[in-house]
Amino acid sequence: MLRRGMGVAAAALLALAWGGTARAQQRDLTVVSWGGAYQDAQREVYFRPFQQASNRRLLEETWDGGVGTLRAKIQSGANNWDVVQVESEELLLGCEEGLFERIDWAAIGGREHYIPQAVNDCGVGTILYSFVIGYDRNRTPTGPANWTEFFDTARFPGKRGLRRGPKTTLEIALLADGVPAGEVYRVLGTPAGVDRAFRKLDSIRNDVVWWERGSQPPQLLASGEAAMVVAYNGRLDAANRADGQNFGISWPGNLFTLDSWVVMRGTPNRAQALDFLRFAGQPEVQAGLPPRIPYGVTARGANDRLPPEVLNNLPTAPANAEGALEINDRFWLDNLDRLNQRFTNWLSR
Repeated sequence: MLRRGMGVAAAALLALAWGGTARAQQRDLTVVSWGGAYQDAQREVYFRPFQQASNRRLLEETWDGGVGTLRAKIQSGANNWDVVQVESEELLLGCEEGLFERIDWAAIGGREHYIPQAVNDCGVGTILYSFVIGYDRNRTPTGPANWTEFFDTARFPGKRGLRRGPKTTLEIALLADGVPAGEVYRVLGTPAGVDRAFRKLDSIRNDVVWWERGSQPPQLLASGEAAMVVAYNGRLDAANRADGQNFGISWPGNLFTLDSWVVMRGTPNRAQALDFLRFAGQPEVQAGLPPRIPYGVTARGANDRLPPEVLNNLPTAPANAEGALEINDRFWLDNLDRLNQRFTNWLSR
């Protein structure tokens, strides 16, 4: 069910909060996100309803990511961004470097208002998305049900589309080799575990098509170049909706991550920013996003407001979340250079 406005409870909460922030600000609140169809959906669900409820302007900008951009904004002394959507690695680094305000959780509903993965000292999670198995049901009516079957070329012949790089690829190899999700990063943190992951990749080495951009996996399936792919869940769903494809998704063992809202350090609009986060964190508001674009949302109770046909395509559906692996950004910050070199050497053999 699409919700173009906010619920009564959200409007009431915002009206109460707004009473303390009615003073003139130096500039309008500026919110920064990723652009495209996603930001179009955010505009309808968050940005316009917030402006209508608060009777204040909200300016939008877009960006392409990278903690260096945020660092330069702060170091310039002329930062004009207030609330920014960041990926999990940017959240980790930016928080460590002091680029963000600490979240006043009491001002936005409390930590318990959100799923645990969304709670961070410097950010509040806004969407979840997953790496999943995708396949074309027109060619393979019953696709691989898990990563072990994804690696079974006898039962499921054909090329596999995998992301070119060690991040996610090595985790998938270990999951396919029987490592429980909760043990993946412990195992991958040992030389023997790394060797084990690459041995598993050796088993399908001649059956892999490598991709580098998120748009490529659906194209590989549509062209028949790959029989199955590792893909972002949203890309597969979008191809089904917009392009009439018949792609299947296998969720067991999916790898998920979150994007978060952060408040830039030193903003003169901190109070407005917190009002926006409180508004955007209401479950009745967040429930308007997944029908427009298939990302999981983070407020407790938002899933209860979604019809089953929408919820079942989200990483936050209980059946899809069971056994999922959260990508460990601290592990990759500490190990990416070393494992990138190992992966490059393996590819060139």
